Parts: sequence; C-alpha cells; structure tokens
Amino acid sequence: MKKKLFLLLAFFMGMVCVTVANAQTQNIQLNYRLKWLFNTSVAGDIWADVNGYFSASGLSVTVKEGSPEKNAINELELGYADFGVASADQVIRALDKGADIVVIAQLFQINPMQWIYRTDQPEIKTLADLKGRSIGITFGGNDETIMNAIFEKAGITKSDVRISGVRFDFTPFLRKKVDVWPVYRNSQGVILQNKLAHEKEQVYFFNPSDFGVNFVANSVVTSGGLIKNRPDIVSLFTKSLLSAWEDAMNPLNEKTVLRAVKAFDKGTDDDILQQQLEATRNLIKPAKALKIGTIDEGAWKQTEQIMLKEQLIKNPVHIEGRLRQIN
Repeated sequence: MKKKLFLLLAFFMGMVCVTVANAQTQNIQLNYRLKWLFNTSVAGDIWADVNGYFSASGLSVTVKEGSPEKNAINELELGYADFGVASADQVIRALDKGADIVVIAQLFQINPMQWIYRTDQPEIKTLADLKGRSIGITFGGNDETIMNAIFEKAGITKSDVRISGVRFDFTPFLRKKVDVWPVYRNSQGVILQNKLAHEKEQVYFFNPSDFGVNFVANSVVTSGGLIKNRPDIVSLFTKSLLSAWEDAMNPLNEKTVLRAVKAFDKGTDDDILQQQLEATRNLIKPAKALKIGTIDEGAWKQTEQIMLKEQLIKNPVHIEGRLRQIN
C-alpha cells in the first residue's frame, strides 16, 4: 500500500513539474529580426512563421524583415530583438567592439556571394585562371574582402587583373565591359542567368569555397545573456526554426513553400522564384546527410583570419568561443 502511495505521489509530482515547465514556455513573446527582406533566401524563416512551428513549441515569435537600418545585432544589443540573422563579418565586427553575441546556427553552408561570367570565356578551373580578367568588386563590400583573400591565396597582384568598381547597375557586365561580376548566387545570379539565356548566352559561376576560401554568410544569433538566463528558450526556438528549414528545403514541399514565399514576394515571377529556391537549397543543404544549421567552425576561424589580414578588426575575437551548436 505504501509503495502504491509513493508511486502515485511521484507521478503527481512529475506531472506538476511538466505542467510548470510547459507554463514557463507557453506564449513566450519573442522578436526575430532577419538580415534582409522576405524572399526565397529566408524561405525557412517564412515557413516556420506561417506553419506554426514556433507556436507548437509554446513560443509566440514575430518574424521581422531586415534592412540596413534594421540591423539584427544592433537590435539584440538594444533589447529590441531576441534572435536575429547576421553574416559572419557582422558578428565578428560586433565582437571586436565588445558585443555579447553568440552564434547558435549557421544557415548557409556555402556563401551565396559568388561571381558570374560567360561561357564564351575560359572556365576558371584554378585561381591562376583569374589573371588577365576584368573583375567587378564592390569597394568596401564583402566581395572585395573575399576576392582579396583569393588573390593572396593565389599569389595574384592587382596588376595581374583589372578591377572595376561595382554599383547597383548590371550594365557594365551586360555590355561585356566587365568579365567577372559579383552576385548573390541565389538571387541576382538567377536573374542574370535567365536574362542572358534569353540572349542565347550561357554562364559559369565562380564559387570561392570551391577553391578553399570560406567566408561564412548568414547565421542565427542571440545574446549571451539569453543563452545564460534562458537556455530552454534558446533551445526551443532553434530547434523549431531548424525543423522548419529542413521541411522548407525538402524538394517534396517545394510547391507549398513557393506559395508561402510568393505571399511575401509578389513582384518576382514564379519561374524565377522556383529557380531561386533551388539555388538557395543547394547553398543551405549542399549534401543530403548534412543537418541544416550545422556550424562550420573551421570556416568561421578562416573568416576571422581573413578579416584580421584585411584589418577589418583590430584584434582576434576567438570566434570559436562564440559558437554554440544547438542539437
């Protein structure tokens, strides 16, 4: 009889603990600031929002578009956001200035910043093949930093190539005044590839990671304070988000994912959206067995070293200490 009473009491106490734990994570209000606008590059974020992945975990998450004025890291520091998306250079610059930022997931395994060039030119099979080319660079942009790292790796000097400044106008590339043009592979790259295809021209893409230059792109970040004080919330949010990304990147869900994205990105043609989603999938999940959100510590360390060499940060930030893989 005593044993039965003890088991009944233990069961009751266990249910109380579960109820309290659930109550602590029910309707938690959170703000999630993206790096840029709603489009196929954030298909997983949109999918999580519209399909209730957060609410199923007891979280009420407001997903907000980003912009140059709405910076995720700034909002984390000011307390306006609880989670955000930032590129590795933004994270490392912030850490160099003393910010308390932690990376909890890496969305892009391959940086979408690449270069497009026509197939009537020799294919770039080695870095030495860049010599003699006219290369577009956005001065002060990530593409300049990446290309400088490529030049250093290949032993290429600026006199070996012709550098052209890039603005928001594709005209110099379309008129063949610049041979190799920087694009985001899953957005501008798709648009330019289609535009040239209509002119019966085919293209290649130069991907720095194919040549051992890894510069990390968009990742999910939060504050060190939230990791310390509410690790349960960080875990729930991250697992919900990455589960949504896995489903959104599943080709079997492509049609419904495209409809969800189209609701936010009405100005882009359906064919372009489909191609952009496919390109995004290849950057987010380049291998079937790779789990979305996997943090590539080696790539982060390389990114930090590139920024140090380019004097974009004053001192090492020891980025490996700011990476927290949430399983």
